[in-house]
Amino acid sequence: MAKLLYITANPKPEEQSFSLSVGRAFLNAYKQQNPQDEIVELDLYQIDIPYIDTDVFSGWGKLQQGQAFDQLSAEEKEKVSRINQLTDQFIEADKYVFVTPLWNFSFPPKMKAYIDTICIAGKTFKYTENGPVGLLKDKKAVHIQARGGIYSEGPAKEMEFGDRYLKAVLGFIGITDVQSVIAEGMAAFPNEAEGIKEKAIKQAEEVAKNF
Repeated sequence: MAKLLYITANPKPEEQSFSLSVGRAFLNAYKQQNPQDEIVELDLYQIDIPYIDTDVFSGWGKLQQGQAFDQLSAEEKEKVSRINQLTDQFIEADKYVFVTPLWNFSFPPKMKAYIDTICIAGKTFKYTENGPVGLLKDKKAVHIQARGGIYSEGPAKEMEFGDRYLKAVLGFIGITDVQSVIAEGMAAFPNEAEGIKEKAIKQAEEVAKNF
């Protein structure tokens, strides 16, 4: 039995979101194919994700200096503990599905905040004399992304930093088996939006069968 972490970063209701609609189709197809697997849904807009701020850096610094966890301030304890929980939850999973829209050439800030909780030296990667090495091996991921414009080709191709960034981050921590399911052009071609979504849903369902 595998554990799948289904991570969404979109504040819209599912029925109003292209990315979430495609993501749900993927998840339903996956469940049919893998009924024994454990699935954890993580809506980043509904959970507490600490930003890496003064309290976090201060707490980490104290721990690195050998201070006991009990000696941290209440704010430091709360934020450091929560980041540890999110990191450990991510490490424990075998498969990951990320569902995001493309906002201003990237993804929503909640996703960046979450990424900052899973890129932790000593837990998901380590520094060596030959450079950083990812520690999460034999895992795989899918990124489902909705884009209003066309970014897979043409003049805007180099301005897509959501899917590219996520793949870079996952590769950095050792996850190199990453697929993408992209629905794009819905805003550019509104009359074709439903057809674009349906095409992406079919692709998502196919990917889910072998994920």
